[in-house]
Amino acid sequence: MRAVLPLLLLSAASACGTVRTLPSSDSTRVEVKTEVKTVYDTAYVELPVIVERVATIDTVSVLENKYAKSEASVSAGVLTHSLETKPVREPVTVEKQIVYRDSLVYRDKIIAETVEVEKRLSVWQTLLIKIGGVSILLIAFAILYFMFNLLNLKRP
Repeated sequence: MRAVLPLLLLSAASACGTVRTLPSSDSTRVEVKTEVKTVYDTAYVELPVIVERVATIDTVSVLENKYAKSEASVSAGVLTHSLETKPVREPVTVEKQIVYRDSLVYRDKIIAETVEVEKRLSVWQTLLIKIGGVSILLIAFAILYFMFNLLNLKRP
């Protein structure tokens, strides 16, 4: 009898229920990713052609440049010196930063739908469902009453 009692209580606790609708919820999450990338490129700078001439009474004159051609000559005690730059394309490294921005939108949406059954319960079926719930409660009270009486009878 004592082993059957917990099984009866468990079966009384596991009763059938009616259909419930789930709550609806909506959540939106935005994730932004930013990536900075540095790109190195080579640009060419063109130097202009520049012509300069210098006249001096001295016998020595030096004009020198990385981009220039120098010529000197002495005539009638006067030194003539000319400097001509060469047309050069000089490479220059250029640094540029490219920014990539990407945004992702995550949207979770749960919609509760109540589905109607094809046929409604009759009055008799609804009455049986309600009587079943009441009878389970009465059985549970009866079991508790008998357990209480059994425990009180065994005490001297």
